[in-house]
Amino acid sequence: MKLKKNLQEILSDLKINDQFKGNIVTWHTIEEKPAQTVPLPMNLHQVLRSALESRGIEQLYTHQKSAYEKIMDGKSIVAVTPTASGKTLCYNLPVLQSILANSSTRALYMFPTKALAQDQKSEINEIIQAAGVDINSYTYDGDTPANIRQRVRQAGHVVITNPDMLHSAILPHHTKWVSLFENLKFVVIDELHTYRGVFGSHVANVIRRLKRICRYYGSNPVFICTSATIANPLELAENLTEEKMHLIDNNGAPSGTKHFLFYNPPIVNKPLNIRRSATLEVRKIAGELLKNKIQTIVFARSRVRVEIILTYLQELVKNQLGAKSIMGYRGGYLPTERRKIEKGLRSGEIYGVVSTNALELGVDIGQLQVCIMTGYPGTISSAWQQAGRAGRRHGEALVIMVASSSPLDQYIIQNPDYFFNKSPETARINSDNLIILIDHMKCAAYELPFKAGEQFGSVETEELLEYLTEERVLYRNGEKWYWMNDSFPAHNISLRSASQENVIIVDQTDVANVKVIGEMDRFSAMTLLHDEAIYLHQGTQFQVEKLDWDEKKAFVREVDVDYFTDANLAVQLKVLEVDKLLSKVDAEFGYGDVSVRAMATIFKKIKFETHENIGSGPIHLPEEELHTNAAWISLNQPMSEMGHERLEQGLVGTAHALNHIAPLFVMADPQDIHVIPQVKADHNEKPTIFFYDRYPGGIGLSEKISSGMSEVFEETKKMITRCQCESGCPSCIGTDTISETAKRDALKIIEAFLKSSM
Repeated sequence: MKLKKNLQEILSDLKINDQFKGNIVTWHTIEEKPAQTVPLPMNLHQVLRSALESRGIEQLYTHQKSAYEKIMDGKSIVAVTPTASGKTLCYNLPVLQSILANSSTRALYMFPTKALAQDQKSEINEIIQAAGVDINSYTYDGDTPANIRQRVRQAGHVVITNPDMLHSAILPHHTKWVSLFENLKFVVIDELHTYRGVFGSHVANVIRRLKRICRYYGSNPVFICTSATIANPLELAENLTEEKMHLIDNNGAPSGTKHFLFYNPPIVNKPLNIRRSATLEVRKIAGELLKNKIQTIVFARSRVRVEIILTYLQELVKNQLGAKSIMGYRGGYLPTERRKIEKGLRSGEIYGVVSTNALELGVDIGQLQVCIMTGYPGTISSAWQQAGRAGRRHGEALVIMVASSSPLDQYIIQNPDYFFNKSPETARINSDNLIILIDHMKCAAYELPFKAGEQFGSVETEELLEYLTEERVLYRNGEKWYWMNDSFPAHNISLRSASQENVIIVDQTDVANVKVIGEMDRFSAMTLLHDEAIYLHQGTQFQVEKLDWDEKKAFVREVDVDYFTDANLAVQLKVLEVDKLLSKVDAEFGYGDVSVRAMATIFKKIKFETHENIGSGPIHLPEEELHTNAAWISLNQPMSEMGHERLEQGLVGTAHALNHIAPLFVMADPQDIHVIPQVKADHNEKPTIFFYDRYPGGIGLSEKISSGMSEVFEETKKMITRCQCESGCPSCIGTDTISETAKRDALKIIEAFLKSSM
């Protein structure tokens, strides 16, 4: 019988095993750090002290004590410490202490995901049970049974929810929540760093509505925010809550030794610089770890990738461990399924989990030893969050980032200093984005009438209220504006996506037992749930038999095929209004409002293992339209010496490279900003490259690009020049139909843009 290896033996193997060592380009070790502790607060209630001691907590970490003191002093705080550093106690302790001192005290906890809310409910309930006190904590989300909801509203000391429920189910029905709002002393906002971009801008407005209702009921809560590492936690917390905050960052939690490896798959096609698939390399590495029963989490960027890796790994180890010892975890799974997976990880029955960033947040999933990332997650803070899931507090941990051939992955893997030494991203929100603001003012007017002279957060409202009156959404009576519609505004406003409704996925494999197995937003559904798409769920393949776009339902049936599908999205962009224009001799720079029309066109069938294209078909779906902001640069010279075809291919290659570098410089997720080229732009008939925010109304990213365009082009030029391919490849300009001049043409176009931006 083959002996199982432990993690130390695996680490030694990686250094000497020819299969692996040649591909490890960086081995960065972060040494262990001892705990810094202080005694429990003198004034801590005796039952709380006993409850903590019964759980082995006899002292607090320095940051927990600092947070406790500030909060008890009535100050709002933002606590920023690494994953698994005991941030939960930063808010549970002062909240429970205050409820014990006055039983009418109420607290509202807000988590970005249901999984996290469930996890935190267990955490606070364990302390309450150990203390043997009569404090009620409840989760209030879409899964809360109707018969319990009334009890939560009337008797919940601690109400645990998510932004979507606060927005659509609590604030609009505040008259049912009088005891909560009259006595609300604390609002906890966990995982603050997730409230960025469009989601954060929406949530900032939800908090404006929450504070407005609190004022109406005479309460003024303290805000307690916690966050993983970002560059501007204080600024983000203050922008989100519009409150003066105190930063707590004196982390006293211990951490074990962590080995961080950058792994670059071997080149399989030298002229094109194409590397072996990151997915296949992850399968090889994770398979080795799982066979040795080392608990491992694998992160992948997309739902499809999660399911592909899961299928591979379950097949690889089913005879040794059993297929159920490795599970998938992502949004779209039903709650009972997700709870079961979390429990299995904590108990050790499940050795491996393949996840999207749904498990990036602080759900307690036990003592995982290894984290593998399939590609760079898109932001430095995301990468550190994912790395934090391995080696929670004690013991050695291994983190492996396996690069794909994408330009962004190759840039990160070849510039380790950028990753390890650059401060994490700045989280940006724009709570005054007009589209988002108007939506939430409608919701606020439904909740309570607006008074003349009233501000909404920092916004003067009179002009906007007049506009809504003209649109017959509000009516004015004396000095007040009232909601006048029969409909309920919050239901039509999604906090998380540009599209309003999700598509429900219906499994009709068994006619006698037709059931809903998941859901997906409309923008993703265009490319993942079209007719004939292969939809993967927990390693099982389903084929989409029919996507009913009007009814928002996708009907699927289980199949067994050796391929997955991938769809193309055609994008058209039109300039609607120019806000800024700078003309130079060689080029012009613009910024303004644009309309983006996206349409799914064709899908390809891609074979497992070889990843070759084995077929394709058309997609018949209506296009989706987006009004947003864009920055652009247009060349005044037509570059006619290249000819139309080469110019077009050169621009496509340049845009592909820019698409991967631009997000690094605006410190945003790659999904937040897109780059598209036009050989002859509609508005000026010149060769143009556009950078647009992928959200209605924009969130300020393209505006930032407009002021730093030359730096983005300079870094893109370096990346393409440094690439080892001969005439262009997926790791730089990424074109499918490589011509001998493609790389040269892209560099020539970048040179022309750089010359004009000097």
